Amino acid sequence: MFVISRKIEDCKELFRTLYTFIYMLGTYLKPHVALLNGITMGGGGGVSIPGTFRVATDKTVFATPETMIGFHPDAGASFYLSHLPGHIGEYLALTSESISGAEMLACGLATHYSLSTLPHIEEHLGSLVTDDFSAIEKSLQQFSDIVSPDNMSVLHRQKTLNKCFGHDTVEEIIDSLEDEATKTDHAWCASTLKRLREVSPLSLKVSLRSIREGRYQTFDQCLAREYRMSLQGISGKVSKDFQEGVRARMVDRDFSPKWDPPSLDRVSEDMVDEYFSPLSVSEPELELPTKQREAFL
Repeated sequence: MFVISRKIEDCKELFRTLYTFIYMLGTYLKPHVALLNGITMGGGGGVSIPGTFRVATDKTVFATPETMIGFHPDAGASFYLSHLPGHIGEYLALTSESISGAEMLACGLATHYSLSTLPHIEEHLGSLVTDDFSAIEKSLQQFSDIVSPDNMSVLHRQKTLNKCFGHDTVEEIIDSLEDEATKTDHAWCASTLKRLREVSPLSLKVSLRSIREGRYQTFDQCLAREYRMSLQGISGKVSKDFQEGVRARMVDRDFSPKWDPPSLDRVSEDMVDEYFSPLSVSEPELELPTKQREAFL
């Protein structure tokens, strides 16, 4: 029992440290550059997307895959996903689907796209003796390439995506996808429905609410709320979906999680509310250095 308790305390410390770092990164006044040359998922997105400049490449793969392990998009994701055009944020959060560097640029997750070798970019940036925003922007433009999402990109389905993922509940989103599947773009709707039925039902409802709340909250408010939600997720008090998701995808790798509750109709409002409730008196909330912040860029 002591070992389990110690591991949970370690997880809490990890979340406190990570979220505080992400807050400092996202509110730091001096411009900085993140090079997204490869897998940029979960915490990887958390320590790069809040930055001033994000350079994607042809090797970049972005996703918030948390619903596949019974968790929720965190590390600031409820803030930056909720501010994407239309309802792309809800789509990415709920389905855990990945997008390319070109798609990141098109929807605003990346600020630049480059096919240049990254050592050249790093060397050039390292030679600069200025922290002027426009000077760094001009420098990055020298290495930038013009690119567009390919024909299969979800961004070309913006009208259908917005129509389906703009609904208030997960059930309505699924009903809308089923309806659209009988009209147009059957393959995409069917694929999206398949993914939504694979991931944790509880995570779907929690994640949708998280993105919707993030749309009306500040960066620090989102991180503080995500901290609450993350502690609920790892505690197993509401559901042990996080432990089951990690087991199925990362430990045993049988990719057959037994979600609890097993279906959307079994996920109560009280269960979802619990994720967003203030922590107990004995459990301190996340305290971010908001008084020392400079400006969120």
